Amino acid sequence: MEQRYATAPEQIPGMTTQDLRDRYLVPDLFVDDEIRTVYTHHDRVVLGGISPVSAPLTLPGYPEIRSEQFFEHREAGIVNVGGSGTITVDGTEHRLAHGACLYVGRGAADVVLASDSSSGTAGGEAGPARFYLFSAPAHTAYPTTLVEPGQGTVRELGDQVTSNRRTLNQYIHENGVRSCQVVMGVTTLHPGSMWNTMPAHTHDRRTECYLYFDLPAEARVVHLLGEPTETRHMVVADREAIISPSWSVHSGVGTAAYSFVWAMAGENQAFDDMDGFDVATMR
Repeated sequence: MEQRYATAPEQIPGMTTQDLRDRYLVPDLFVDDEIRTVYTHHDRVVLGGISPVSAPLTLPGYPEIRSEQFFEHREAGIVNVGGSGTITVDGTEHRLAHGACLYVGRGAADVVLASDSSSGTAGGEAGPARFYLFSAPAHTAYPTTLVEPGQGTVRELGDQVTSNRRTLNQYIHENGVRSCQVVMGVTTLHPGSMWNTMPAHTHDRRTECYLYFDLPAEARVVHLLGEPTETRHMVVADREAIISPSWSVHSGVGTAAYSFVWAMAGENQAFDDMDGFDVATMR
């Protein structure tokens, strides 16, 4: 488990491009037959990429979170961004298609992840499963719950005129699948739209993380971060994640349409608790 320590907005002006990538970009999450995890001290979030190809993988405990079992005092949302697969939680099997989300509550002891196929293309809905995990500390137990792709609370946002028409699926939230802290969903941009979340905003009470996926191999997303008056950018590829501290904007524009998993943890679970900024005030 890699550790990333918390950062302050005052550090942004002196950072190089590589500094930004080292602190906020999480590349190489999905490696065949490996579980890769990153612990960020921003709201004690853990990001994970689980890639079972030749055999199932069992989620372990880690000394960094002081637990013998991963869910001893944590919860997680897990979204499948690859081919179909299964997650078996304490003997109960849950089948996840591409884009499906499984909430796993505190206290789960035995979590095994498997792919339906070990061959096929690396991206999209074919080939092995690729499970993206977003976890936060939990202080009570809610039931493990599966949400199929396109279910949950669906919101249509944006407009083709402003190149940000998108479908937002809220999976884990205060009026949907219950959790202690985690709020999670998937947004898919419509063909011809490239912008997500513009005008930009911050969440002063929550850390938010993005995982970009279904992005063509040769395409990229230019992701904005930093304070609204001191923005920077990173160029992000398919299946790379971004850590956005509470003080940072998180918005991006792609060279092609894409989807992204958004997930938050922190002070509250109100989806609309955000501080927006007019584009004209940004620098």
